[in-house]
Amino acid sequence: MSKRAVLEVIALDAEDAVAAQAGGADRLELVTDMAADGLTPSRETFAEIRAAVDISLRVMLRLADGFAAGDVDTLVRRARELRSEGADEFVLGFLDETGGPDLAAVEALAGAVDGCRWTFHRAIDRTPDRDALRKQLGDFPGLDTYLTAGSATGVDEGLPTLLAEAARSGEPGYEQQILVGGGLRLDHVPRLRAAGVDGFHIGGASRPDGWSAPVCADAVARWRAAVDA
Repeated sequence: MSKRAVLEVIALDAEDAVAAQAGGADRLELVTDMAADGLTPSRETFAEIRAAVDISLRVMLRLADGFAAGDVDTLVRRARELRSEGADEFVLGFLDETGGPDLAAVEALAGAVDGCRWTFHRAIDRTPDRDALRKQLGDFPGLDTYLTAGSATGVDEGLPTLLAEAARSGEPGYEQQILVGGGLRLDHVPRLRAAGVDGFHIGGASRPDGWSAPVCADAVARWRAAVDA
């Protein structure tokens, strides 16, 4: 039997979380403020969502739009507060002034989450050398996933990169799961699945009425069927 693909859905609150789980999501990415492309939610929001659903939750660690870490001490404090609330999976990803991974910030946060699993998010799509970034980050404890569209502009342009990286699965720097998100459409899924990609991330696609409306369970169910096909 083939491995079930992971379907991750962005959730802003408990209502989103309940609908996403009902539609078949395996995991939620918890954020606030999508106008800033997703920032760290409060510990109260995390607690409400954790009480509402029993699927995996990955919590964003980011204070401002973009890929600069900013105030790392504040990020570390927020991470520890969320850990004390029960959070055990995270999302983070920062670049330095050269466009390479901000290793100091990543090290500080990897230490703060104390071995928990985490995703390096779409900062990988903004670096000038994806291969170098992967190899620089490869030994960080807890890193098990890259959220990527293969390109800063989205999956349409990034598809060749995603397929090439999927073909390198298991090589040094390529042991982590590829979680595809960013301009992802249902028609992309068959080709990605055929290449061995088994992680899919949706945000706006789960909200047919836009970000001002909640997650739609039926929309998530359509994605569940597509990634399982």
